[in-house]
Amino acid sequence: MLLCLKNISLNAGFFSSAIRVPVMEPIRYLIRTSDISAGGTRYTLALQSEDFSAMYPGMVRFTLMVTDGERMIAVFRTNSFEYSPLVPLAAEKVALQKAEEWEREIRNNPLVFMHNYQQKSPVHPAASESDLVVIQGSPRADGNCSILASWAVDAAHERGRTAQVIYPHDMDIRCCIGCYQCYNTGSCVFDDDMTGIIGAIKGSSLLVVCSPVYTNTVPGGLKLAIDRCQAYHAERVLSGGPTGQHGLIFSVAGRKGEGNFNCTTKVISAFLSNLGIKPEGEILIDHVDAIRDIRTIAGLEQNVKEKVKQYLGREKLPDK
Repeated sequence: MLLCLKNISLNAGFFSSAIRVPVMEPIRYLIRTSDISAGGTRYTLALQSEDFSAMYPGMVRFTLMVTDGERMIAVFRTNSFEYSPLVPLAAEKVALQKAEEWEREIRNNPLVFMHNYQQKSPVHPAASESDLVVIQGSPRADGNCSILASWAVDAAHERGRTAQVIYPHDMDIRCCIGCYQCYNTGSCVFDDDMTGIIGAIKGSSLLVVCSPVYTNTVPGGLKLAIDRCQAYHAERVLSGGPTGQHGLIFSVAGRKGEGNFNCTTKVISAFLSNLGIKPEGEILIDHVDAIRDIRTIAGLEQNVKEKVKQYLGREKLPDK
């Protein structure tokens, strides 16, 4: 049996939600601008490109805006990654066509245009308030990952902190379809249980991902949640997000050998880093097909709790 403890830093500061990662500022180019007089009002239509190559090589977003003096009337966005090779469209062409369409509509009837295209702000998931969030990636509610999750929660409570456990397999989560529309608005086109998951991740100071090894990687339900968090990555790029969050990886593998965890830890580490969460270490337990119950491993519960407490800071005193 291999119990592997890795990369645990001794200097962990407590997360403050007031600190946010700066918004990515792309290089912008003005492609087209038009002044339109209609209905006694002067409108300005402007189309610009935004170079997001620093995030994804070759990604360009096109933003079409209609303003009435200081007031934003309508916005349309599209990006070059939305269009797959078999689609006979390109982002710039679509944006230029939309600009021509909007100009015609404004000239014909600006009131109808404003009614049809009134600007709406994207809705981002609100951050929930849990110091510790555990994503329990196993579909087995009574398995070894569930035990690890319960130890993590107990550690948080012993520190006087709040905690919640997320079970992706029991939730309504559609798979990511790679449409890249989240990089237009910072929000996903799907409205399902991922809203709550992203909100929980946003508000946490420590995120623990518990995962068994399934075919050398993470289970399908957990992978769904990981992929759909790409919308949160887009939100962070466009609107900023919290910094100073920490992440831990707890994993079990049925077979013996550290190599069984190679893909699982890489997937979860990439997931954490993609959301600006610093991977702080791993607890990997192999050979569980023979062990069966990890509660029989001497010192394991204490190790798990110590790692969780390390990144939750000092004990929180009760309010007087």
